[in-house]
Amino acid sequence: MASVAAAGAPAPLPTLQLIDASSPPSFAKPVKRINEGPDVERFLTSLAYRDIGVFILQLNRALCPRLPSDLAVPAPPPSSTTSPSPATSTTATTSRRATIFPLKAGSSTSVPSIQALQKLLSEVEGLVEQAPPDPGPRRFGNVSFRTWHALVEDKLDGLLRAGLLGEALDLGAGAARDEVGSYLLGAFGSPQRLDYGTGHELSFVAFIGCLWKLGFFKDGSDVDGSIEREIVLNVFEPYLRVVRKLILTYNLEPAGSHGVWGLDDHSFVPYIFGSAQLTRPIHASSTDPMPLEGSVPGAPKPSAVTNRTVVDDQRHSNMYFSAIGFINDVKTGPFWEHSPILFDISGIRDGWGKINKGMIKMFNAEVLSKFPVVQHFPFGSLFSWDVDPHASAPQQSVHMANQPIAAAGSAQAPMPPPPSGAGTAAPWAQATRMPPASGSGIPYTRANPPGPRSGTLGMRPPPGRASDSGSTAAQITVTKAPWARDA
Repeated sequence: MASVAAAGAPAPLPTLQLIDASSPPSFAKPVKRINEGPDVERFLTSLAYRDIGVFILQLNRALCPRLPSDLAVPAPPPSSTTSPSPATSTTATTSRRATIFPLKAGSSTSVPSIQALQKLLSEVEGLVEQAPPDPGPRRFGNVSFRTWHALVEDKLDGLLRAGLLGEALDLGAGAARDEVGSYLLGAFGSPQRLDYGTGHELSFVAFIGCLWKLGFFKDGSDVDGSIEREIVLNVFEPYLRVVRKLILTYNLEPAGSHGVWGLDDHSFVPYIFGSAQLTRPIHASSTDPMPLEGSVPGAPKPSAVTNRTVVDDQRHSNMYFSAIGFINDVKTGPFWEHSPILFDISGIRDGWGKINKGMIKMFNAEVLSKFPVVQHFPFGSLFSWDVDPHASAPQQSVHMANQPIAAAGSAQAPMPPPPSGAGTAAPWAQATRMPPASGSGIPYTRANPPGPRSGTLGMRPPPGRASDSGSTAAQITVTKAPWARDA
């Protein structure tokens, strides 16, 4: 992912830049900019899009297992069905072994900024007790969620004025608090639609990104991604636990879901970070690129996601398996039937590095490039609608061709041309932007499970019958789905 300088040495990996505290931007409450399909193409040239991509890649790399600097990176080992041994399941591994970064239930942190966010999430979660679900029957969306959301909105200003958060957001006569607070409020679902999905998850990414830009996490260690790991393991995962409680308590409808043909009804980020936790190790304190294949020794096989015993064991230490475990909590029936995309991904034979690479590409294609998801994302000064001067022109794809168009006769601002001199370098060689959405879906196998006797799934062959299931070509495909038709 790092570009190679003329001298041959790896270039420093990009990170989300902090604002100049002596000359802060003109903070403003974020506003909606994506009103119709073509606006998505404009979004893909914006500074906000660039910053989201840089931040996701920055956090992703921090979760990759590490080797001591003087130890050679091993060749990708064969996957194992066994769980990591105790010696490799903590961050305090021996000096000659890979250090991995698992979730730790009930773990504490000494970083004040992380503690402040954990306290905030705990208080938000506690408001559920003040808004018990309405007993009336309904398939999706309990109306008491609106009561809970109103409680959060009412207490939001106080939550953001307390302690370290209050100090960090005391800029622009409170305007910074209003801007950052909009992303936090948008991270817990829609009280109007009674739903939650990847767009709301993206809002939480922006909330944390805003705090990063404001220097909120400068009290943590910047050695080899240490503070980034704290953010993911001790803030993102607790946030996901709160969201899962909301989904279960208020039976929230999936927002923008593709149903059975979506990766997950509600989330995407845990699959990125969870696969990063299991990739082939890189050297500590180096600019080694993220591995594109291979797994850390002792990692469970990708196919283990269909084994409930392994999932129940791994969900407490790994974000990918934690997300799979939640699916098992809320869905019944064969895994291949209710989660066919995840089932397909479980057949990848090139390790968790391959899955991680594909997950980032799929996040760009299925979240950042899809109108139903990003239409509600607002833009302010920290995640700006302004054009990135180094942006490439968005690649045309099935995603671009099938965006909704405004009603006839409505005014539409013309799409500005890409900046002159914009580069087109592959993002995997220059990790300043997310991988392109065009032709970049998750690499999954074609060895599909048997399905119902009718409909699309009924046409799928049983596992193992596809002759190309183990080939590299079969594992590198564009994101295909029944609702997406080729032009």
